[in-house]
Amino acid sequence: MDITKKKIAFAILIAIFLSAFEGVVVSTAAPVIVKSLHNFEMISWIFSLYLLASAISTPIYGKLADLYGRKRMFIIGIIIFLIGSSLCGMAQSMHQLVFFRMVQGMGAGAILTIGFTIIGDIFTLEERSIVQGGISTVWGVAGLIGPLLGGFLIDYLSWHWIFFVNIPFGIFCIYILGKYVHEPELTKHPTIDYIGALLLSITIGSFLYGVMIIGENFKMAMILFAITIIVGILFYFQETKTKEPIVPLFILNKGLVIVNLITFGISFILIANSVYLPLHIQSIMGYSATIAGVSLIGTSVAWFLSSISLATLMKKFEAKYIVMCACAILIFSCYLISSLTINSELWQMAIYVFFFGFGFSGTLNTLTFIVQDSVSYDRRGAAVGLNMLTRTLSQTVGVTILGAVINIYADSFISANGLSGITMQDFYDNTAPLYHELLREALFFALSHVYSISTAVAVICFVLAYFVPKYQQQK
Repeated sequence: MDITKKKIAFAILIAIFLSAFEGVVVSTAAPVIVKSLHNFEMISWIFSLYLLASAISTPIYGKLADLYGRKRMFIIGIIIFLIGSSLCGMAQSMHQLVFFRMVQGMGAGAILTIGFTIIGDIFTLEERSIVQGGISTVWGVAGLIGPLLGGFLIDYLSWHWIFFVNIPFGIFCIYILGKYVHEPELTKHPTIDYIGALLLSITIGSFLYGVMIIGENFKMAMILFAITIIVGILFYFQETKTKEPIVPLFILNKGLVIVNLITFGISFILIANSVYLPLHIQSIMGYSATIAGVSLIGTSVAWFLSSISLATLMKKFEAKYIVMCACAILIFSCYLISSLTINSELWQMAIYVFFFGFGFSGTLNTLTFIVQDSVSYDRRGAAVGLNMLTRTLSQTVGVTILGAVINIYADSFISANGLSGITMQDFYDNTAPLYHELLREALFFALSHVYSISTAVAVICFVLAYFVPKYQQQK
């Protein structure tokens, strides 16, 4: 990899790190923010509107990158992200912070989508193996550094600085991208499908918001899901007749549908690991958040190590066999995690999660290669945008479903032991010390069902992997 490519890769990795870091550090700072802005009721909106804005903008950025160029849209996305960060840092009320987080999310939607698109444009298959493996490591490092750096900034400066810290790094990314990324001149006058963009935004927004509130307001969630279906149908017909559709329907062929279905399943397992393994280490094993982060870093290490050799494997074997093998590793990894007992040692968890890295690399990286190279240059942004949207939708649905699973099975365990008026909140508040061990067992019982669901999803992905299309590079 020449020096120019290294600089571009470094800039993309920094941009993705900022996006990953922001998610972790805001979670760390949430209690301090609530205390400062005096509005606990709106704490969930800090995260939900950011997620909604990011998800809605993801496929739109992908299409705009095809129409107006990757570099231009990537830089615009980073600028919007930095403007949102600056405004968040200056927020004086929770309402302001929630709105500014939405602005920040609108910029974040560009980072992964166009970042992966540029990687597909510029780097060879071998180089992409390293860069995309590095991206997984960046997420792991962000998860480890986020609480530490966030705690430092909050303790010695203020919570406002968790947003301001993005600005110098974002400006550096813009400088590198502006100087070193060179694209072919656009030869056509682009037209934007404004109606399609609006219909897609309503479809995604109503679906995600419905998922988020289904546990609190089931009736409203059903109404939102009905809106999702109706507007989604209108969006489909709009895309069939417009000249430059936001989601070109030809990328919804059988092969890419299979790829996105598997991506959905693997992302479901990934979010289950990201959310509930740290919970297991902290609440069941009794370790700190920092120890949990260090213990789980093995997944990112294995992900990076296996990514390096992935390009070589793809030249020797069909993509579907690589994905099937990786899914088999995930099944084995999920089985190992599900075999843990309530008194298992931390070293067992640290070893078991190491195998997940090989499974995630062999599936998500391989599938990303297929998406990047299965379409022509002028359609790559839309294809990658749809794949990134699939990941976001999966993680949102996954957190909601698995959160319900945790609540249902924990409550059923508590009821089966004849307790009334006792909930898992008593476990965290330590307001029922006599029942602390029983509540710990209830949480473990619930987590075991999360692990079983992950195993089942991995099996489904293994079956689907047989139908993964052949890898073929298009110019």
